[in-house]
Amino acid sequence: MPSMPAASTNPLRSSDMPASQQAHDLRMTLWELLTQHALRPGERLPSERQLMEYLNTTRITLREALSQLEAEGRIYRESRRGWFLSPPRLRYDLLAGLPFHEMVESQRRHATTELLEASETAASTTVARRLGMAEGTPVYRIVRARSIDGRRVLYVEHHLRVDCFPDILAFDLAACSLTELYRREYAIRVSRVSFELGSTVLGHQAAAALYAAPGSPVQRITRINHDQNGRMVDCDDEYWRHDAIELTLSAAPQS
Repeated sequence: MPSMPAASTNPLRSSDMPASQQAHDLRMTLWELLTQHALRPGERLPSERQLMEYLNTTRITLREALSQLEAEGRIYRESRRGWFLSPPRLRYDLLAGLPFHEMVESQRRHATTELLEASETAASTTVARRLGMAEGTPVYRIVRARSIDGRRVLYVEHHLRVDCFPDILAFDLAACSLTELYRREYAIRVSRVSFELGSTVLGHQAAAALYAAPGSPVQRITRINHDQNGRMVDCDDEYWRHDAIELTLSAAPQS
């Protein structure tokens, strides 16, 4: 972004104006500024100090304005790196059933996956309920971080039935689609998916993976996969940066 000239005459700072109104007005002015400078998606914004000087405002008011733009999905923040202009949202059709890489690449974006953890563990109360097993039953836990165009946007925890997928940890779990691996190596086909949608905040591990602050809001998508015989074979919790996706759902009404 081109350097910005000083603008000491900018009238945004006013002790007579309520703080909430100052932040709202600054938000609109800041967005106009970013638009005028034609930032590209993923491009870093000027530092907070530069913006404070140019807009003649306080750090508190500026951060409130930035937070409002972040809540709208127009910008995002990465820990210790600063603020960036948000890329277009990925259209996530819940009923399409596309693997992550295929879904991203179908929209002419670039997808990558990194394996963060893969181990055998005991099923928690929640996982056991989802998979219809006793608490403490062995399950595989696979944790991955997924990126679109080089930006990490998704942290996902998978829990798999050990009896359905013996020795699956031996495969390259970063390169493989789990759905494809199930079909090819275990003759298990996902025939039905149950979804749970909600909003939550990032814990420390997920926040570190997404370069976000702990407590940042995210979109949570929980999936429980059933195979061709009706068994619940795995479940996963996806934690998406809220500005990264747009959920869609198409269904024919019942006659």
